[in-house]
Amino acid sequence: MSLNSIMNIATSGLKTAQTQLRVTADNIANVDTPGYIRKVADQSAAVTNGYGSGVDITRVRLATDRFLQAASLSAGADAARQTVRYELYDQIQNQFGDPSSDSNFFAQVDKLFASYATLAESPTSSAGRQDTIYKTQAIFNQASGIASQIQSARQEADGRLQSAIETVNPLLEQIAKLNKTIASGTVTNEDVTGAQNAQLGLINELSKYMDVKVEARSNGGVTLRTNAGTTLVGEGAATLSYQSAGTVDATTAFSDIMITEPSGTRWPLLDGVSSGQIRGLVEIRDVDAPAAAARLGELTAKLADELNRAHNANSSVPAPTTLAGRNTGQSLENALTGFTGTTTITAVDAAGVVQASARIVFSGGTMTINGAAADPTSFLSVLNAQMGGAATASFSDGKLQLDGAGGNGVAIADDATSPSAKGGRGFSHWFGLNDLVSTTTPSFYETGLTLASEHGFDPGESLTLRVSGQSGSRQRDITVSVPAGTGTMGEMLGALNDPITGVGRYGSFSLDAAGKLAFKAYDPAATTLSVVNDNTTQDPSGVSMSQLFGLGETGATRAGAYTVRSDIQQDPGKLALAQLNLSAAAGAPALSKSDGRGGLVLGDVGKKNVAFGAAGGNSGGTKTLSSYAADFAGEIGGKASAAKTRSETANALAREADSRRTSAEGVNMDEELVNMTTFQQAYNASARLIQASKDMYDVLIGILQ
Repeated sequence: MSLNSIMNIATSGLKTAQTQLRVTADNIANVDTPGYIRKVADQSAAVTNGYGSGVDITRVRLATDRFLQAASLSAGADAARQTVRYELYDQIQNQFGDPSSDSNFFAQVDKLFASYATLAESPTSSAGRQDTIYKTQAIFNQASGIASQIQSARQEADGRLQSAIETVNPLLEQIAKLNKTIASGTVTNEDVTGAQNAQLGLINELSKYMDVKVEARSNGGVTLRTNAGTTLVGEGAATLSYQSAGTVDATTAFSDIMITEPSGTRWPLLDGVSSGQIRGLVEIRDVDAPAAAARLGELTAKLADELNRAHNANSSVPAPTTLAGRNTGQSLENALTGFTGTTTITAVDAAGVVQASARIVFSGGTMTINGAAADPTSFLSVLNAQMGGAATASFSDGKLQLDGAGGNGVAIADDATSPSAKGGRGFSHWFGLNDLVSTTTPSFYETGLTLASEHGFDPGESLTLRVSGQSGSRQRDITVSVPAGTGTMGEMLGALNDPITGVGRYGSFSLDAAGKLAFKAYDPAATTLSVVNDNTTQDPSGVSMSQLFGLGETGATRAGAYTVRSDIQQDPGKLALAQLNLSAAAGAPALSKSDGRGGLVLGDVGKKNVAFGAAGGNSGGTKTLSSYAADFAGEIGGKASAAKTRSETANALAREADSRRTSAEGVNMDEELVNMTTFQQAYNASARLIQASKDMYDVLIGILQ
């Protein structure tokens, strides 16, 4: 081996040791830098003409482990998803109050029933009446406040989505720019680990918002994709776009989060994102919060309806001079069709003595009033004739109204053995003639309509429905127009279920025996239906189709629609606690102020079985109000606890994944100090070899001289 070869070998060793020392120094300097990945200088033997000629640094790289990196990014994304879901769901759960205390919302429901039962023992107590009315209104005020806070949580989630998108776009741009820096440095064999470390830090930050797949590029840098394969970063950066809805209410139709790939292809982002803050925010906005609102709406609606059922079976003393019904959303002919059983309308004087009465016996599409034949078209005229001027009935804008004449009051009672009924409600209850709790829109959706009934909407009016996939992204918006024809519900269902212009490709609408309209998807797990826009107005009620049938999210916000009737709030004496005695002798009072039987009926509302509809993932079924409230309380508390557990578990897994990744990729001071010592010795050895070569040169030159 020549002295030149020895000198070259020593020089290459010296340079390699210098590079290794520099890399080690960088590692030691960044031992406490968060996210810093240890550098490694790969070296190999240099060979010239089959002979060893020293050592070279082939590249300086990061000590990354792609498997641990993937696990860490995935765990971090899931932790971010579960954390944001817990944060916002905990806000919702707190609105209901501490489940273990007797002051939470659900406990107040049971206390209300107890208050009515107590009032039945002293029905003449003005203070007791006022207190019970106050508690009733307080329940509905609290429900309204909770519903409002749930909408606020949805609005916060939507606003945070906008912020997340605004954060993600710059991250993608910076990652793409670093790709160019890394690629150009790789071509010229430069140390690009600084840019790579910065890029991985940005990827870690991005993974908090969405789950990403990282693929190394052959020319340096990375390609980022979603789980569905949509490109986030490649030859350039993708762009996410979203417009927050701003104020969120029941009619809000959220826009899709769209992604435009570097190639220009545009897709719904949620089709490929299953984790991260973005997924968590969408889930709380579109699933968790609406489910809680729907359950609350169902509970509140049934509470109001059952209180109204009991109140309509009662009467105040003296009887009210006017009974003004609710907006039924139907014509009188439609509203009267389908009743069975018997009810009695009476006019009583101030002392409660019956002045006139009309016994109505319903039988299919016909009826008799005090034995006189009538039908839906002649109902008002026959009824008014039978009342003989003691009271009159009228119908306008979907509302039935009864007015006493000459100071008379009006009271109604169903037959004890064959009560009137339609859609599970008696005559007075169905028309809302003596409701305790009022609302401006339909509160129950058992309309009593049949396929042959007229729906009351004008041809050409339209309803836009949105079909969404399992991820929540929009699949299709479908605008269904009210068809021309005879205007029956059968024709309307045909238009809704049309496979081309309706929703027939995804599921079908049906009308049950009580007149409730419902949609059932062919694949409920993968298809949901919502209302984007409703331009329909029913004649004579003025309500829309979605309001009449509770379509979309209309039913989920019912909790904010109720209030105790204003005249009862102003005059507690109008609270109906007595019951009309149809067997009272002529000239004897049929109503008594000391009668508290109606109070007992109101107090028993929580014990009566009620048919609850499906709401918020709950299948419904027949339960008492108290049982439903208890189940709902358990569900809210259980979901909040589960959300907390999922968050804690996901964060623990993320910490473990990060710990393992750090142990493999991070800086270990002991190892680096060993490396420092090793490379210093290697440097010294190369230096000594150079010195030895120099000495040998000097000897040879001296010999020649």
